[in-house]
Amino acid sequence: MKVIVLNCGSSSIKYQLFEMPSKNVLAKGLVDKIGLKGSAIKHKRSDGVEAKLEGEILDHQAGIQYLLGILVSEKYGSIKDIEEIDAVGHRVVHAGEKFSGSVYITEEVIDALEECVDLAPLHNPPNLKGIYAMKELLPEVPQVGVFDTAFHQTMSPEAYLYGIPYSLYEKYKIRRYGFHGTSHKYVSKRACEILDLDYEKQKIVTCHLGNGASMAAIKGGKSVDTSMGMTPIEGLIMGTRCGDLDVGALLYIADKEETSIQNTSTLVNKFSGMIGISGVSSDMRDIQAAADKGNERAKVALEMYQYRVKKYIGAYAAAMGGVDVIVFAGGIGENDTLTRTKSLEGLEFLGLEVDREKSLNSRAKEEVISTPESRVKIIVVPTDEELMIAADTYEIVESVIEKSR
Repeated sequence: MKVIVLNCGSSSIKYQLFEMPSKNVLAKGLVDKIGLKGSAIKHKRSDGVEAKLEGEILDHQAGIQYLLGILVSEKYGSIKDIEEIDAVGHRVVHAGEKFSGSVYITEEVIDALEECVDLAPLHNPPNLKGIYAMKELLPEVPQVGVFDTAFHQTMSPEAYLYGIPYSLYEKYKIRRYGFHGTSHKYVSKRACEILDLDYEKQKIVTCHLGNGASMAAIKGGKSVDTSMGMTPIEGLIMGTRCGDLDVGALLYIADKEETSIQNTSTLVNKFSGMIGISGVSSDMRDIQAAADKGNERAKVALEMYQYRVKKYIGAYAAAMGGVDVIVFAGGIGENDTLTRTKSLEGLEFLGLEVDREKSLNSRAKEEVISTPESRVKIIVVPTDEELMIAADTYEIVESVIEKSR
């Protein structure tokens, strides 16, 4: 089965074409700057053949038409006919409380996702544009929605409710939803495969550390807590997001600065986090370089980031009654060896022992970085959300086909 996976952003579309169940990637690419000056498609075939095609791409449907054209082109294509595509998997950010897993997309599902737009106004609309475009271009091809929030729907009320009037939860569904669920699910399962452990018997802390970052506590194969909340602002300090913040402090800032709700939102989403603390950049590499040159704010920013990761590991170990596996993923988790190592220092009481040499030298590859004697296994697993989406899509479409026989 050939499955195309789409991740539609506000002005971009990431795509990968998989052969399932072999998991072979036939092609992948990026449609960039949709509706903007300098629109282009960067495409790479499995044999290494690459292409960059520039031209006006007015909207998501046009972008998808172009990428489908490349997939079947004589020079850069991976398939001979568009009818070889058997299924489409979409990354969708927010499904609210409506779905606890990936779903076959129907009109009812689309209506439900439209109702969730208020919960993710920047992400759900472009996600839906991808669904509508594929419905128009490939009307007979089944589509599946894979949600960032779905994996965390197994959290219990004490983990997902906020200490606000319960009526506000009932009225507006204000609660912790969590994000990066596809990544947390993939890396936790993959870690157990590598370590030859029974996934449903482990207590796992997953650390998805990138420009956007979150952590999750996974017990018995189910998410029991996660650091992001109703929005992706809560939790860890991120590239430009503040993470955990006293609401009273935010109200104080808004009052003193006489800012609107919109400007306050921009403050905590775009100008806070690592860039706000360091004054250097939202990129950990730039901040580390500045710290190495003696920039004190950069040093403090790094220490704050590492402390927050360490604190969440300890909190999740307490929530689960221990921890068996700690997984690092995401651009920082996979590549920033110093941040990863420092985040683990002081946690030896949990029964973990880091192989410091491995930790400081392991980049962007699957590798165990704990010592053989460590009771808690620590492992780096590069995330592959697209593969997880392809796998869920394949499984759901196969099930639908089987039922129709």
